[in-house]
Amino acid sequence: MDLRKLKTLIDLVSESNISELEITEAEGKVRIVKAGPAASPPQAMAYAMPQGMAMPAEAPRAAAPAVEAQAEAPATTSGHVVTSPMVGTFYRSSSPGGKPLVDVGDSVKEGAPICIIEAMKIMNEIEATHSGTITKVLCENGQPVEFGQALFVIE
Repeated sequence: MDLRKLKTLIDLVSESNISELEITEAEGKVRIVKAGPAASPPQAMAYAMPQGMAMPAEAPRAAAPAVEAQAEAPATTSGHVVTSPMVGTFYRSSSPGGKPLVDVGDSVKEGAPICIIEAMKIMNEIEATHSGTITKVLCENGQPVEFGQALFVIE
């Protein structure tokens, strides 16, 4: 199991109502237990790997600060920034090759669909959190997004 898949599982446990998740695959076994009400993030309790398999390199962790910096909203933008409520893949339209749900200059009302985020083969419609005009689209179609990453700016 790669680190991205493990991080996705940890994020899903932290955002859901479940308190424990255990998955067994050919590569090994993962058990994730959500901490009590102290609001600390869930921890991967155990990861058993078959003999002969090498542990993943630590290089992906070194890239984590860059991902966190990208996920933050741009400091110089005015207006309301719509952020991603989950980890997944960002899509501007509801079908491949289709017309984007919103473009720069479009007026939107609170609750109107503005994009799709695919997470674990489920298409999640993301709605505008404020009424106004789309002034910036901050993600590319098909781009992976993180929880809290800025998607749009609405003024």
